Amino acid sequence: MRSRKTNIFFGIDWVLVLLYFVLIFFGWINIYSATITNDQYDLINFSTEYGKQLIWIGLSFPIILLILLFDAKFYEKYASIIYLISLASLLGLFILGKNINGATSWYDFGGFSLQPSEFVKAATALAIAKLVSDKQFNLKKFNTQFQAFLILFFPAILITLQPDPGSALVYTAFIFVLYREGLPFYYITVGFLTLVLFVITLYLGFIDTLLGSLLLFVIILIYFIKYRKKAFKRGWIKLLGVYFISAFFIFSVDLVFNHVFEQRHRDRFNILLGKTTDTKNIGYNTNQSVTTIASGGLTGRGFLEGERTQGNFVPEKQTDYIFTIVGEEWGFVGTTTVIIVFVLFLLRILQVAERQKSKFSRVYGYSIASIFFTHFTINIGMVLGILPTIGIPLPFFSYGGSALWGFTVLLFLFIRLDANRSYEW
Repeated sequence: MRSRKTNIFFGIDWVLVLLYFVLIFFGWINIYSATITNDQYDLINFSTEYGKQLIWIGLSFPIILLILLFDAKFYEKYASIIYLISLASLLGLFILGKNINGATSWYDFGGFSLQPSEFVKAATALAIAKLVSDKQFNLKKFNTQFQAFLILFFPAILITLQPDPGSALVYTAFIFVLYREGLPFYYITVGFLTLVLFVITLYLGFIDTLLGSLLLFVIILIYFIKYRKKAFKRGWIKLLGVYFISAFFIFSVDLVFNHVFEQRHRDRFNILLGKTTDTKNIGYNTNQSVTTIASGGLTGRGFLEGERTQGNFVPEKQTDYIFTIVGEEWGFVGTTTVIIVFVLFLLRILQVAERQKSKFSRVYGYSIASIFFTHFTINIGMVLGILPTIGIPLPFFSYGGSALWGFTVLLFLFIRLDANRSYEW
């Protein structure tokens, strides 16, 4: 115990720390390549994006030290307060926020912008861990399930209203955590069916989907009345409830899609679903990213030798499409290496989570693993044209101080919790 009090680095997992720095290094190298100009080679200009990213990397160290200074019990004890403060930071955006690229997601501090949603993920993970680790908590009961979903609902809806639906989508990752801790499997089934209903509503529209669901409901109703009379008498209220919930969901999807999403979001979904042709060249980013990655071949064109990335064929190449730099300059070997490092990073988090003596620490560990996995999967899928462009950064790679600090906080909170595993809770 005395060693812990005198050394904040005592007991921390150096494998995770090493993987963190490897990803940070790879990320900065590619941001450098994405933003360097021909007359800046070998110079560090702190007014450029790669220079600013280097500053944000440097400022990550005080954040790491601050996290490690606090005792692990502090984060469990005050998890609810941290969560409420994070919600307040999201609410404040509707009054004091700055609109950038059509979303009011940033606070502006004299030229420096901060995106609170990047930090709310850590606060939500702490709140979920706090709730689930309670001895009285049982995910088999509806009231406890409702509490868990309520914690996820508030940040997700506030972020969606900014509007930033891409960032809000990350909160679906917590379903894996809750399932790991005892959430009934039918929620996974309901989630899958909800996703299917969401896509059908976007494709067919509100009226057609509602009429189709009504027809399906009538067919099911006739079946139960004719062949399952006893089951119908016992469960007709539930059956009716399912229909009305489905109808409300269809209506809400249509409402959000047409009145919350911006035109650029609607266009991307419509193109992906094949409802419209890309006459406005909206899919330009995705088309260019796929072409650019393919041009890298097996070993790539070489560092700073990417013709398409250096020629600015890919917009947002330093943020959402940073993976195109890896593909063109480092080729299949480079992209595979980055994917392997990310997989090792995720597996290590899961391994460390499983060795926790504290349920709070374990649940938090699984939460951040799910968040990192969701960011990684969606970003790569987006760049490869498999998923629509929804503005989700690649952890430790995409340019931006808020994202970098948010992911750093996510990880080092867990590293701090893990360092305390050898002591009694």
